[in-house]
Amino acid sequence: MATERLESLDQVRAFEEGSEGLDFVGSDRPSRNDFVRRMLVKFEYGTLGRADKGLVKRFLRKATGLSRAQLTRLVRQHAKTGRIEDRRGGAPARPFVRRYTAVDAVLLAEVDGTLGQVCGQATRAVMRREFEVFGDARFERLAGISTSHLYNLRKSNAYQRQRVVRTRTKPSAAAIGERRKPRPEGRPGFVRVDSVHQGDLDGRKGVYEINLVDEVTQYEFVGAVEAISERFMIPVLAGLLDLFPFVIKGFHADNGSEYVNRRVAALLEKLCAEFTRSRPRRSNDNALVESKNASVVRRHLGHAHIPARFAPLVHQFASAVLSPHLNFHRPCLFATPVADENGRVRKTYRDDDVATPYERLKSIEGAERFLKPGLSFAALDAEASVMSDLESARLVNRERDRLFRTVDAAWPSAA
Repeated sequence: MATERLESLDQVRAFEEGSEGLDFVGSDRPSRNDFVRRMLVKFEYGTLGRADKGLVKRFLRKATGLSRAQLTRLVRQHAKTGRIEDRRGGAPARPFVRRYTAVDAVLLAEVDGTLGQVCGQATRAVMRREFEVFGDARFERLAGISTSHLYNLRKSNAYQRQRVVRTRTKPSAAAIGERRKPRPEGRPGFVRVDSVHQGDLDGRKGVYEINLVDEVTQYEFVGAVEAISERFMIPVLAGLLDLFPFVIKGFHADNGSEYVNRRVAALLEKLCAEFTRSRPRRSNDNALVESKNASVVRRHLGHAHIPARFAPLVHQFASAVLSPHLNFHRPCLFATPVADENGRVRKTYRDDDVATPYERLKSIEGAERFLKPGLSFAALDAEASVMSDLESARLVNRERDRLFRTVDAAWPSAA
């Protein structure tokens, strides 16, 4: 090695800092160990201070390519014995007994292939029963295997040669929308959305209803589309959001792709509305609109198949007739939180809390500031007083019957 000509710590420091160019020729393990020993002796490593010891060790690491742990072991060995020897030769004095052989791995592969790769605990139970209950001597060793070692055995070469396991591509997590529950804090404009399907018939899809409900006021607008693709969804969704009398501040959906996509995200970004999605295993995140699916959409449109070609008629009825009735004439129950003697908060529904969504909107303190520009409560009052609650309900029933008669009349060719 050209490093043999280093005679002082200053030269070592220059080499370590890379300021002096030296040629280094690699060697085999015994020559490398002998070089380390000679350098330790030359610089009297045992008598050096801490800083100089670190300098020598950095130099040796750079010169030999050893890791910090490898060099530390060699220096410790030299300090104890005065020599540096390769201690890796030969088999261990007391080798571990190999309990599970390649035959066991092949047998495990056969079991996994038969069972369809079930979980480790279930596989263990089957192999234990094969030996203890059914007397199959081949499973004598595998009957006592642990779950963790079973998975180790599945990684062995003998097992992998018997079975080639192909896993499906895992879907990437969508970066659209934040997975959390909305926090309206008593402000209108935080809308929940969900889709309702009118079923299939003879392999053909039916109409899809879009249901939008405001969390605070229960203001609700319903629309319909032929299919839940961006081509049909975006225009109808934008139109329904525009019907709300207040500014949209939030939009919450489940994790369906009809809403979790870049077109919907761009629409909400244009409205400056936050986009949130339901969290896993949190069924209450979108419970409000899902309850409205049953109590409103299914109640008025039922579960029967409506062919997709009638989506424009259904949308006209739902958005122009049904939705005004829901907001101005259909009372809703609003919960009041009450703390009991143990401090636990429970929701109660009082008679004073029953109101239409429009009445609930007006009852919010400073409600005028939430209305869209150019809209006033005077105009909304005029719309709400056009007819009574019962007259509005009769109108909904007449228009719904007319819609279903149109669908029934074209039934043979509609589907």
